[in-house]
Amino acid sequence: MAGHEILISADDRPGREELLGLYDAVGWSSYTTDPETLEAAVAGSSRVVTARYGEDLLGLARVISDGATIAYLQDVLVRPELQREGVGRALVVAALEPFARCRQKVLLTEDEPGQRAFYESLGWTEIRDHEDGRLRAFVQLR
Repeated sequence: MAGHEILISADDRPGREELLGLYDAVGWSSYTTDPETLEAAVAGSSRVVTARYGEDLLGLARVISDGATIAYLQDVLVRPELQREGVGRALVVAALEPFARCRQKVLLTEDEPGQRAFYESLGWTEIRDHEDGRLRAFVQLR
């Protein structure tokens, strides 16, 4: 893809087949086993930003937010062959742009190698390292 431009867009909501292809490419099978729920999750997101090369969907980031106090960065996906090329960074920056004034920006993610460094490079702090360590996070997963 050298010499060609990757387009980052907030005006693009991929369809089911594209979503399944991207989520499968990164191994997120818990999403692809229920395509209807994946589609509904993306459709119900406050903001969805995509990365494309021509017609090819290369990446996606989505945010859920009240638009005033909190923005939850839900998914950041980049096809494996393009990871570490700046696409993920561009997606996160574009996805969170309208939520710059929100006090809380939250992300829950798995403990995969490289993720900590990636999010820290974007100014995020792991909860256990935040200020004096008195901030708590709770989650209920099923």
